[in-house]
Amino acid sequence: LCEMAKNGLIKKIFWPSSIAVFGRGISPYNVEQEVALNPSTIYGVTKVAGEKLCEYYHQKHNVDIRSIRYPGLISWQTPAGGGTTDYAVEIFYEAIEKGKYTSFIQKGTAMPMLYMEDAIDATIKLMEAPSENISVRTSYNLGGMSFTPEELAEEIKKIIPDFEISYEPDFRQKIAESWPKSIDDSVAKKDWGLNYKFGIKEMSEDMIKNLSIKLKK
Repeated sequence: LCEMAKNGLIKKIFWPSSIAVFGRGISPYNVEQEVALNPSTIYGVTKVAGEKLCEYYHQKHNVDIRSIRYPGLISWQTPAGGGTTDYAVEIFYEAIEKGKYTSFIQKGTAMPMLYMEDAIDATIKLMEAPSENISVRTSYNLGGMSFTPEELAEEIKKIIPDFEISYEPDFRQKIAESWPKSIDDSVAKKDWGLNYKFGIKEMSEDMIKNLSIKLKK
């Protein structure tokens, strides 16, 4: 794709990156746009490599490549796939179907998350922005909302009062601990108007409403 764009066959390319690019050596709070990238997983390593390719092709060949570092994505349309942030999807299925959930992420572990509607909106905004507004040619930070498993459980209890959560951390806990707890996305807000419609309350209400219909509960 990059070579095709270099040769004028493609006008714009989007590269999806991830908060998995972050790792040791940085403060876990309000991680800024430009920091050292030391990922702890092979997934994160490949995302860093992709970001550097984006930057290279823009600098050397003026290819218009744009990218977002997505936090954990939450959607009622897509089931959890076993990733580190996927407890925040599984928990809704279990809350509706069983009334309880055992989290593989420990209590008190905050991670950045983003509801799918906001992720789609952000991607469209980025790709429609004038090229001269794009100051980041690696990948833009997206902070979304940060919360812990117990904070999410409390939101669910407002709708499903008898819901219970317990904790049995697995190997994904160490991965979660290597990631930021919150992210500074002020550059994206300034460059192309990033904004969010869903916080933890709105997201929880929408997930339970739509999953209840989907699961016929």
